Amino acid sequence: MDGDRLIYGAENGLSRRAALTTVALGSTFALAAQPVQAQTMIVTPADGLTAGAVKVKTSDGKEMDAYRAMPASGTGFGTILVVQEIFGVHAHIADMCRRFAKAGYYAIAPELYFRQGDPKTYTEIPKLISELVSKVPDDQVMGDLDSTVAFAKGEGKADTVKLGITGFCWGGRIVWMYDAHNPAVKAGVAWYGPLARAATPMTPKDATDIAKDLHGPVQGLYGGADAGIPQESVEKMRAALKAASGNAAAAKSQIKVYPDTPHAFNADYRASYRKEAAEDGWKLCLAWFKANGVT
Repeated sequence: MDGDRLIYGAENGLSRRAALTTVALGSTFALAAQPVQAQTMIVTPADGLTAGAVKVKTSDGKEMDAYRAMPASGTGFGTILVVQEIFGVHAHIADMCRRFAKAGYYAIAPELYFRQGDPKTYTEIPKLISELVSKVPDDQVMGDLDSTVAFAKGEGKADTVKLGITGFCWGGRIVWMYDAHNPAVKAGVAWYGPLARAATPMTPKDATDIAKDLHGPVQGLYGGADAGIPQESVEKMRAALKAASGNAAAAKSQIKVYPDTPHAFNADYRASYRKEAAEDGWKLCLAWFKANGVT
């Protein structure tokens, strides 16, 4: 959760100009990070895919928006939960779903703040965090991800026995937490998610607290120059995993740090993007899921 501001951009089928006016899920960015990094922004086409917005029924009977992508033909796809940045399910997160779908997965990104508000309406990151993100309880997120898995299973195309989870920034932390929550998780890939922060009523535990409870091994991808996630917390997480090495998933988990690399290095629409680290992380991500039964 750094100080960069979000930008508007485009997703598949939309010009950048059109993306400024649409409000469709996964078609814009939240209102905070200028200027547009048009020279690096990746747009994955939806040809050969079934991709778009869906409605997920939650355990309390509400409807949660989600963006889902999968190959247009076939069935039995490995399932990837894609967890948003603090800014919600915007164009980059939707694009990540399409990238997974191109690799043969069923990928789905639920709007996990939907009960608290719409992150796209915020122009200032401090207000977004204090007024919305800080009010989203872990228990709610865990339950809504469970509902997302149930939705995927119910569509009849995904094989939720082959379940993986990945996430970015805020969602990177959720990868660790949901892996410990759901015994069905085969593996996780956490991109620059906070590891050791003070407990709050909404987030009573953090990644270092649940290392011993992991169900699938996690690959952590972090930037050595991330001002918001100090290397001390990365080392604390490594120590927690080592201390929990009696747990097979913790023992197998790994953390890779890219030297001199900032937070959000995979966010190709932002100035923080680092192409070499992002491409290496993507290769590691796909290899990690394949090696751990999510394929």
